[in-house]
Amino acid sequence: MLKRMLIVLVVGLAAACSGGAKAPPTGQGCMKVSDCYPGLDAGALSGMVVCLPLQGGYCSHTCTADTDCCKVAGECPTGIKEVCSPLQSNAATYCFVSCDTADITPTADGGTDPNSFCKSAANPSFTCRSTGGGSANRKFCGP
Repeated sequence: MLKRMLIVLVVGLAAACSGGAKAPPTGQGCMKVSDCYPGLDAGALSGMVVCLPLQGGYCSHTCTADTDCCKVAGECPTGIKEVCSPLQSNAATYCFVSCDTADITPTADGGTDPNSFCKSAANPSFTCRSTGGGSANRKFCGP
């Protein structure tokens, strides 16, 4: 078991240091709020920082509109759009990396497949999925 965990750690570090596109702070894995938005003034964000209880954690912050997301310089990499939506019919709304076809930029190979976009722009293990937010449902890159 320890050997398997070390292999996963080494592979993860290699991927993180490979010089590829930097993952956006929103959607970054977390175990606690202090893991989120490193290098940014969390107080400058347009809402309270949260570590959402999705697989591996999901850094986000509260919002009331899409314009609350990517409001602070450095919050979102160029070409990444975020949307404000409830998660699984929760009344609170959070910023999520959008994978709606109207919001995604082509991947390195020129494709516009939402799942490929999520893997290259957000996290290699993410897919394009629904927030499950009832009538305010949106598509986002997540685990």
